[in-house]
Amino acid sequence: MSWAMFVQHLLNGLTLGSLYALIAIGYTMIYGILRLINFAHSEIFMLGAYSVFWGVTLIHLPWPIAVTLGILAVAALGVLVDRVAYRPLRDAPRSSALISAIGVSFFLQNLAIVVFSAIPREVYRPTWLETVILVGDVRVLPLTLLVPVLSFLLMLGLIYIVYKTKAGLGMRAISKDIETSYTMGVPVNRIIALTFGIGSALAAASGIMWALRYPQLQPIMGIIPGFKAFIAAVVGGIGSIQGAVIGGLGLGLVEIMAVATFPELAGYRDALAFVLLIGILLIKPTGLMGVKLEDKL
Repeated sequence: MSWAMFVQHLLNGLTLGSLYALIAIGYTMIYGILRLINFAHSEIFMLGAYSVFWGVTLIHLPWPIAVTLGILAVAALGVLVDRVAYRPLRDAPRSSALISAIGVSFFLQNLAIVVFSAIPREVYRPTWLETVILVGDVRVLPLTLLVPVLSFLLMLGLIYIVYKTKAGLGMRAISKDIETSYTMGVPVNRIIALTFGIGSALAAASGIMWALRYPQLQPIMGIIPGFKAFIAAVVGGIGSIQGAVIGGLGLGLVEIMAVATFPELAGYRDALAFVLLIGILLIKPTGLMGVKLEDKL
């Protein structure tokens, strides 16, 4: 493999890993607070991409405005999902919330099939994103550079919220002990709703960038990225934001570099994520940056 090809594949791996990391952060935030795997997160990812598509093609909004409104709308949907499907089950066994999460996932997926149809849609991409940049022998699309940069900025913003704001303090308190947080006057339901909103906004942003990178929309588009992002969250240490970032970037790099080095593995590309998951869990069951948590269903 030439140096130029190595750099090309490295950039592609960082781009894919950044997208996995953004989705994985949503999984790990919700699990860190509620000890709940939000299986509807894959559909939130898908709806983020569709919101921009219909904003541009149906309402004819300028692309930047469609992106902004799409992220806000999907964040509001995440809050609504918490209010309707999860909040009534706060005091129920965790298995009930888990079943509810699976139900919401199937509901949103089938609703998208009914509303949007199962026909794949072509995504509008601004022309400036399709202009190839030549750096020596390396051919780079602006999107390949834009995705990791935007993902990094979004992750920094999230870390600032979690560790430097009052809402973030509430999130960390709830993640340690939700019952004590209630008695100490923490607005638990509002903090959890905010967590769902932020996680959904990040998933929507990832869905939009995914649709630009792989320009085809369909209602089941979130299933495989969602599975892989969940694997990234587990590999990094479920409940750890930094772990989700490391797991996402690592998974993206392993996936791209392995196929680039051994092209015969291209047909097993999706299986590589599960092989990595099994390997990490055998060595460190809590993930790379995870801590042991008591989780009784």
